[in-house]
Amino acid sequence: MAAEKYQQGYPLAPASVLPRSDEESTAFRSIDDHELKKKKRLKCFAYIALFAVFQTIIILVFALTVMRVKTPKVRLGEVSVRSTNGNGDIRFSARVLVRNRNFGHYKFDDTIATIKSGDATLGQFVIPESRARARSTKKLYIIADINSSSANTSGVLPLSVEAKLRGKVRLMKVIKKKKSADMSCSLLINLATNAVQDLNCK
Repeated sequence: MAAEKYQQGYPLAPASVLPRSDEESTAFRSIDDHELKKKKRLKCFAYIALFAVFQTIIILVFALTVMRVKTPKVRLGEVSVRSTNGNGDIRFSARVLVRNRNFGHYKFDDTIATIKSGDATLGQFVIPESRARARSTKKLYIIADINSSSANTSGVLPLSVEAKLRGKVRLMKVIKKKKSADMSCSLLINLATNAVQDLNCK
């Protein structure tokens, strides 16, 4: 009986109140969700910025390569000559090369090329209207009859061949740009052997 009175005189200490585990997990989960959403947004912005930079690079490369219009080049190749008689008449045969370096075709009008020796005009030939495809070389064969009797020469006949092509480069069937190509070639003809020497085109 005394023991019961003793125990009643000293009440038991209240149990410590612990936070509920579900409240803690909810709070932590809320923080984690916020951080996760923030990271996802940052990652999304980074991807958008990277895509924009990539698109800008693609556009710049496209503008500097594909859309850039270059001047075509025209020159002579495989020239051959043949004396037709003893009066200085010469049959001049050559291949005209029109090199188109653009990503669209180059359509040019017909033009007249002049064959000279010094200041004397010995003959002419026509480069016919044609079209050079994109990134290719158009080959045209020409024949001209020239007379070397008016040229002051002794065995070797110096010649110059000049022409100016006028045309348009067409890109993607939409963009048209006028472009002219100049031909300026020089060569020597050995009249004794009909050999062509030192062909040079600028």
